[in-house]
Amino acid sequence: MKKIFLQFIFLSALVCSYKLNYGQAPSLGTTSNFAIFTGSGAVTNVGISQITGHVGSNVGAGTNFGNVNGVMHSQNATTAACAADLLTAASQITSATNTFFPSSSLGNGDTLTAGVYSIAAAATLSSTLYLNAQGNPNAVFIFKIGGTFATNANAKVRLINGAQACKVFWKIDGAVTMASGTYMRGTVIANNAAISMATGDTLEGRILSTSGAIAVSGVMVYTPIGCGSPYLTGPIAPNLASTAVYTFLSGIGPVTNTGTSTVVGDVGTNLGLTTGFNPLLVTGTIHPIPDASTSTAASDLTAVYNYLSLLPYDIELLYPAQFGRNYEPISKNGG
Repeated sequence: MKKIFLQFIFLSALVCSYKLNYGQAPSLGTTSNFAIFTGSGAVTNVGISQITGHVGSNVGAGTNFGNVNGVMHSQNATTAACAADLLTAASQITSATNTFFPSSSLGNGDTLTAGVYSIAAAATLSSTLYLNAQGNPNAVFIFKIGGTFATNANAKVRLINGAQACKVFWKIDGAVTMASGTYMRGTVIANNAAISMATGDTLEGRILSTSGAIAVSGVMVYTPIGCGSPYLTGPIAPNLASTAVYTFLSGIGPVTNTGTSTVVGDVGTNLGLTTGFNPLLVTGTIHPIPDASTSTAASDLTAVYNYLSLLPYDIELLYPAQFGRNYEPISKNGG
């Protein structure tokens, strides 16, 4: 009987642990696609920031953003849905049962396990805070702060033993201010307050405000990896069909070479002449005048062009001068 009773206690504890670690993550809905969003207020950037995820405001505009590995949204159907979903997520976090009550100074080398952490007043992230999933990749960490939230310079949130940024949530009932060099993890929701990130800050997660301006300056923000986020491989490549054998092809116009050129593939045009190519240096066929091959290839080339022209974009290059310059869009591996 004692053995059966102990087994019952063990199973009960396991079930409770399951609820704690699996049942508390809020439903983000459409907000999961945004790296930066506010229900009402301006969204502004200074300098070169690398953003992976959508950026937008439901009542306000986004200004001075450069190349965004996502889409800029302003006062449209997408932002309206996001604003509603954000209020739902914030409400779910508020309703989560508190399990721990830490001091207002987080970090300082402390290690926390999964649970709901409640701080009734303003709080600060100092130095390094470790979030330990204890080998459970589904462990959920929720922080509810009843005042402003600030980070010290170079403060960091570290994830250990399977913890994932997609399972970390911060709800702040006040302004959020991150000092330079901060490395933050998780979805940060400011309730009716502003958010600012300083130069050199990094966030694997999201900065969201139900109502309040958001300002970033020379930061890196990318939506969390994991939790079902897709691996972005890009669109399906066009079918090159007969054009695949051509290295140089013009639908209309001459194809001319001067000097010594080595070519692997066919060369030709469907309207004009192909001249100046040395057959000994071309591994393929030179089509000196239009023929059946160039006609088919020109038609297939038009189909390729039309396919590419109609592809919807999911990355906005808002500042062409920034293209290159060590800019590195971040793919989401395993939103």
